Amino acid sequence: MTKEFTKIGLVSISDRASSGVYEDLGIPTLKKWLDNVLTSPVQYVARLIADEQSDIESTLIDLVDQEGCDLILTTGGTGPALRDVTPEATLAIADKEMPGFGEQMRQISLNFVPTAILSRQVAVIRKQCLIINLPGQPKAIAQTLEGLKDDAGIVKVHGIFAAVPYCLDLLATAERAMPYLETNETIVLAFRPKSAIKTTV
Repeated sequence: MTKEFTKIGLVSISDRASSGVYEDLGIPTLKKWLDNVLTSPVQYVARLIADEQSDIESTLIDLVDQEGCDLILTTGGTGPALRDVTPEATLAIADKEMPGFGEQMRQISLNFVPTAILSRQVAVIRKQCLIINLPGQPKAIAQTLEGLKDDAGIVKVHGIFAAVPYCLDLLATAERAMPYLETNETIVLAFRPKSAIKTTV
């Protein structure tokens, strides 16, 4: 039986935001974008933490193993600076790496800034959860998730979120069903093979 809602972990990783030096923009940006795009029921679990690899690892493990998240989106800590360790922490707790997500995010961002090649976002699977590192800048978060469209609204470059619902479908097992995540097609058209599309009322 399919789960009634998708449980999504939102993790903002920033030394200064987590210590109160400035307001965190990562989690509000992620939640606002998802609220606009998702048309099926979701539940969020948010965490604001510092750029400490051990803290990032333990947070991701908790969100998957204890909270039962189906999807986790992180923001921050993916650059080349010494304190940027989000990819290392994410890979350390992973069962499988999903390199296509990081590759596509960099391709999208290169349309806007040449420094996109400095970003090190990764995506992985832990158990039945997809974990994706997103950029730290709010504008870049929306761009990488949504992709690029021309003035007529035609997709020029697919955003990564178009592949997320079907990826979650593929993580289902006989013991644990996965939620059927649906999107507002005017913003992001979730791609599924015809055989995987369900008719919902």
